[in-house]
Amino acid sequence: MEEKKQNKERIKDSQTLKSKKDFNVMREIKIEKVVLNIGGAGEKLEKGVKLLKVLTGRNPAKMITTKRIPTLNVRPKLEVGTVVTIRKDKEELLKRMLDAIDNKLKKKQISENNFSFGIEEYIEIPGTEYQRDIGIIGLDVTVVFKRTGRRVKLKKIKRGRVPKRQVISKQEIIKFMEEKFGTEFI
Repeated sequence: MEEKKQNKERIKDSQTLKSKKDFNVMREIKIEKVVLNIGGAGEKLEKGVKLLKVLTGRNPAKMITTKRIPTLNVRPKLEVGTVVTIRKDKEELLKRMLDAIDNKLKKKQISENNFSFGIEEYIEIPGTEYQRDIGIIGLDVTVVFKRTGRRVKLKKIKRGRVPKRQVISKQEIIKFMEEKFGTEFI
């Protein structure tokens, strides 16, 4: 309910700034989700689960392999990582994660509809203290963007095609991040 109210207010604000012909709700960019992910097996996996629980307060899921790669000692149904997806309060979490890397990103970290970056040590995240039982490990952060109408492509019944102009380009992501979070791109 709060998101709908915020969206309506944003639309009203933008309509007062621009004429109704210039503003298009379908072109507005939003953050869909923030995904935190740690890879590893055995003891490192358990430490990763604890860390994600501490950072987000949610129970992370474990990633299970389906393929067999003998050179890496990977077999089917082996747990090789842990992941947690944040859809609510994602902007607060993203600000904390960006502070860990001094709010600087490389342009090569951006692709269509998303960008990713790594944090080498979790103690760099503001408000996070060292946990003796976890030790020092890092994590990967992926931020996924969307526009209104994306569900048409994903739903099961009456699925539709979405045109290429619905895809969010690198330049649009850079502009959004600079305006909203003050991120610097190298």
